[in-house]
Amino acid sequence: MSRSSILKVRAATKDTTASVQDYLAAVYDLAGSGKPVIGARLAKHMAISAPAVTEAIHRLARGGYVKIGRGKELTLSTKGRQIAEVMARRHRLLERWLTDSLGLNWTDAHEEAHRLEHALSPRVEDRLAELLGMPSTCPHGNPIPGMAKPARVEPFPLAQAKEGTTVVVERITEEAEADKKLLEHLWRNDVRPGRRLKITEVAPWAGTITAASDGQTIALGLPAAAKIWVYLPGPTA
Repeated sequence: MSRSSILKVRAATKDTTASVQDYLAAVYDLAGSGKPVIGARLAKHMAISAPAVTEAIHRLARGGYVKIGRGKELTLSTKGRQIAEVMARRHRLLERWLTDSLGLNWTDAHEEAHRLEHALSPRVEDRLAELLGMPSTCPHGNPIPGMAKPARVEPFPLAQAKEGTTVVVERITEEAEADKKLLEHLWRNDVRPGRRLKITEVAPWAGTITAASDGQTIALGLPAAAKIWVYLPGPTA
């Protein structure tokens, strides 16, 4: 994106309300899981009532920010995606700063970044990126829009990992970040990007998957594990 295009997108972002920005960012985050984004998922992710979300979706559609497709699936328009990427960039840069420079844990960094992202000016956003060394991902491994792309891998949800295999954590999705208890659990057990996990048990009948790493064992429900993306290490990894 050219500098003039970036300035136009930032101007458009400035003209939208914090509520619109939050909804667009939420649709963007949920789309990263590869599953259809529908009102029910959006309501759960944002902890907002279904009627309120339905009303907001129609406002966003009328404003040209989202499109409502078959099965009421939501997709961002070009305008909506550009604004969502600005908000994702700010949020993830702030998370990186809060953890790397200020020493906050994942959970606190996620919450504080959400409070600060609407007040971040383009000037501070650019300086923050420079200060942090132009990072490609947030602390949870999610890519920062506008930065160099992370190394290419073939990720898949941890819930799909096979028993006996070893996987490497690629990212903790934004959907997982919205679950405070899950995020705290992952932080305590040092499940973070780059961590190798040996899958010791997959128990569909119990709805759990168990992994080991450096002498630690962690068990997760399959719905939670579906929000963590991993990849198979290469021969020399």
